Amino acid sequence: MARITATQAGGQNVLAFLDMLAWSEGTSTITSSDDGYNVLVGGALFDDYSAHPRRLIELPRYDIQSTAAGRYQFLARTWDAIVSLYNFQGRFTPQAQDLAAVKLLDECGALTHIQAGRAAEAINAAAPIWASLPGAGYGQREHDLAALLRIYRQELAGQARDQDDLLAMYIASGGEVAT
Repeated sequence: MARITATQAGGQNVLAFLDMLAWSEGTSTITSSDDGYNVLVGGALFDDYSAHPRRLIELPRYDIQSTAAGRYQFLARTWDAIVSLYNFQGRFTPQAQDLAAVKLLDECGALTHIQAGRAAEAINAAAPIWASLPGAGYGQREHDLAALLRIYRQELAGQARDQDDLLAMYIASGGEVAT
């Protein structure tokens, strides 16, 4: 689950899309990871969020080398550009990764589609950035659009259940906010 709020992300749809992206990139499914935030391309883990890990990993299966890391598999050069362009502090924390992914979604034109509930159009717009999306064309494993839409809908439904649970706890507490 993304570590930023719906307000920071630009809405519940964006949070669900981020979770779908993490699933698509294969990071959030690694059980020993920090929900994908500490995953290097290929599945190894890192433990220092002070900066992008910048490890060049050999991927013989695809005949490439990559520096991709984090929940959304940012290349080191992409991370550097985001840090510079948006004045991020450079730290590779989960919150920074979420915010950076939202920035990339905005840059590629996917964010407005996501916010309007047009997930298929958003996936198409974001495909040039994320190799796991259908039509990305990087020669790597691409997920089927139907599978991605199913995951997106599951994430939206999970968020709705979480909101219902919070409301029920609030009502049960007599309107008191637990601290």
